[in-house]
Amino acid sequence: MITNPQSGTRIDEIADGLYRISTPIPPADFPGGFTFNQYLIVDQAPLVFHTGMRGLFPLVSEAIKAVMPLERLRYVSFSHVEADECGALNQFLAAAPQAVPLCGTLAANISINDIADRPARALAHGESISLGRRNVTWLDAPHLPHNWECGYLYDDRTRTLLCGDLFTRGGHELPPITEDDVLEPSEAFRVAGLESGAPDAYSLGRGMGETLEKLAATNPMTLALMHGSAWRARGEGQGAALIRALGERLAA
Repeated sequence: MITNPQSGTRIDEIADGLYRISTPIPPADFPGGFTFNQYLIVDQAPLVFHTGMRGLFPLVSEAIKAVMPLERLRYVSFSHVEADECGALNQFLAAAPQAVPLCGTLAANISINDIADRPARALAHGESISLGRRNVTWLDAPHLPHNWECGYLYDDRTRTLLCGDLFTRGGHELPPITEDDVLEPSEAFRVAGLESGAPDAYSLGRGMGETLEKLAATNPMTLALMHGSAWRARGEGQGAALIRALGERLAA
């Protein structure tokens, strides 16, 4: 459902109670086009993952209001500290008086408890909280692809890994969810950046393989990507295989 015809911002339910919000950035503003995605989990304690930059707040909040009252939010979560991840954090906290930041312990200690208008609910690696019908579990993923406080959330009800900047791809005219391969397009986007002289977005540290294996162990059926279409597995084990395949490509 398009919620803002001028920007093209839309919101689509991609799994039970899980909505992808996406704002396309046309090629005139970003070579080849791009997307900024946020994910809304509607439950007894609703959660949004990624806030978008401060300038996107009117569009993202408008999309959320098409599904539920914005003030119902209880958690504002994100992978790491970066403008498109949590730039609008305090705007969300102002609009939802009972909401708190939800992030990893490291992010809370080094950044969020200082820059956020309310203290964070910090989660250790493997720690879960209930949103009502589902639990979400925090998974530390330092430097994957970047920032030492990086981490992801896993939704056990829909078997969705909210995996932030993993599998980032270009393009702006993309479906809300796809079952097609996302590894090759994301690797092509990464390599094109390297060939243009940009630094690699991936830290490629020595613990990368172990971290990817921990993510693969969740055996997700859906990957909620921050840039590009969300991805849905056609069969059991495909999500884990895709994450392991990414590890092989990066290791090479």
